[in-house]
Formats: sequence, C-alpha cells, structure tokens
Amino acid sequence: MATIAYHSVKTIGIDLGKNVFQLHGIDAAGEVLFRKKLWRAQVLEFLSDIPSCLIGIEACATAHHWAREIGKLGHTVRLIPPAYVKPYVKRGKNDAADAEAICEAVTRPNMCFVPVKSEEQQRVLMLYRCRDLLMRQRTMLLQAIRGHLAEFGIVTIQGPFKMLCLLKDLLDNTHNQLPGIAISVVQTFMDQLDHLTLNIKHLEKQLMT
Repeated sequence: MATIAYHSVKTIGIDLGKNVFQLHGIDAAGEVLFRKKLWRAQVLEFLSDIPSCLIGIEACATAHHWAREIGKLGHTVRLIPPAYVKPYVKRGKNDAADAEAICEAVTRPNMCFVPVKSEEQQRVLMLYRCRDLLMRQRTMLLQAIRGHLAEFGIVTIQGPFKMLCLLKDLLDNTHNQLPGIAISVVQTFMDQLDHLTLNIKHLEKQLMT
C-alpha cells in the first residue's frame, strides 16, 4: 500500500486480541484505506508512523492500557462499550468485521464512550476487586461451615465474628459432639478464614491509605 494512504487516515478501529490485533482505517470521506493484522509488538510502531487521528477501541480488559499507550503517540483514543459496537457489525462476527464496526461506531456524534482510566485508577480498582473477591470467598466458606455443622445438629449464628467465636469454642471444647475427623475439618476452615480475614484487612488498610 502506498505511503500516501497512511497520511490520509482519519479514523482507525482496532479489535484487540491476545497476540494479533485487527486494524481498520478510513479517510475523511469514509473510504477504506486498509484492513490490517498486526502482532501486538507491531501496533505502536505502526501507529507512530501515522499522523494524529481518531482511534476507536472496544472497552475490554486491556483497552485502558492500550488507550494510554496509543494516546502517547498523539492520537485521540475513544473506548466504546461492546454493546454499542454490536449494532454496527455488518456481517458475520470476526476480527475484521469487529474492527470495521468499531471504526464506524467511534465516528458517531451521539456515541457514549468509556473514560480512559489512569494507572493509579486501575491500581485502586484492583484493590477493590481483590477485596470483593476475598469477601465473596469468605462468605462461601462461612456458608459451607454452616452447612457442615448443621449435619451434626449445631446451628450457627450469622456473622463472621460470631462464627469464628463458635469455631474456636468447638475446637477448645474437649467434650463437644464433633467426631475427630470433623474437628480436623473445622480447623482447616479456621485456618482459611484467618488467612482470608488477614488479607482483607491488609487490602482495607491499603484502600484507606
């Protein structure tokens, strides 16, 4: 393709992939200038040779990183929610069709975009998501404990703190109604709960900071 075509590029749609990215570029009149596949290591080098233009990317796990990196080259990058790209897919879903749909969607005047997050914002978001995951794991563990203890006629009280108190009491009580193997399992549950609680407190301290 002639070099002059790249200097005429006004809008590019990029369909992100794990290793291979699909690019769809058009000029000011909407004429297709290129449909191109690039390895991830080639993307920034290719875009650095193109004059500043509008670039659309479907919002996904790696989109914010690529939006920041491409933005450093002087391009205007817009992230589009996947649901808003889907109506612009004209043919069977594939990487080329997705890149073309993104390219068209990003030019729409009333399109809604996702703000590009900074690295600091993403670091904080990771803390929230990690804490949420550990909280859900702790809830699942507590529910499992309640279910197992109920098999031995032990009704547990709601709340992680009260549950921990009950478990410690069961382990300390030499005359409790739990058989030996069940006590061993309760100890395993206790170890897991302690580990999760410690990690949750550590994350909460980081969030507060």
